[in-house]
Amino acid sequence: MPADARAIRGVDDSKKLTGADRETLAARILERALGVGIGAASVREIDRVNIYHAAVLAMRRALANLHMHFDHVVIDGNPIRTLGVEHTAVVGGDACCHSIACASIVAKVTRDRLMRALARRHPHYRWETNAGYGTAEHQAGLASHGLTPHHRRSFSPVARAGLTFDPTSKAAALCVPDTMFITPDVPSFH
Repeated sequence: MPADARAIRGVDDSKKLTGADRETLAARILERALGVGIGAASVREIDRVNIYHAAVLAMRRALANLHMHFDHVVIDGNPIRTLGVEHTAVVGGDACCHSIACASIVAKVTRDRLMRALARRHPHYRWETNAGYGTAEHQAGLASHGLTPHHRRSFSPVARAGLTFDPTSKAAALCVPDTMFITPDVPSFH
């Protein structure tokens, strides 16, 4: 975000905002931002390297997608030894740092749009309302329709249940590429 610009009114921790407010704010953020980089990690990558390392990978991709020079970035959470760029980590940063809050809003809007697209292809999992979190409705979809290529096999409830993916299932025929999945809160701004 421009260093000399006023904060965008209404920007706050994305978890405190409604989906409609995030959509409105994301449009304003994108108009004003000097650069936006969105990074993604696939379900397969998450299963292979774990959620933490996949989030770092997605952050690196977001930084690469900024297409601008930067010397230092701020990130939400704890320092990341393997990020490969000078950074300041701010625990709870989305509640106290404007640029982190902006990044969080854009990330959630992007994620929610992807989840709605996924929900249209896989209506039994209620992804349009649970954004990938394990709600009772989502668990019921897993029990009745099994896994899709978009489910993390390493996720504890899935692994414990012994669920598998059947590539001949109706869910498989309706899938979108898993590279569409993003991990929450990974876009980075400068």
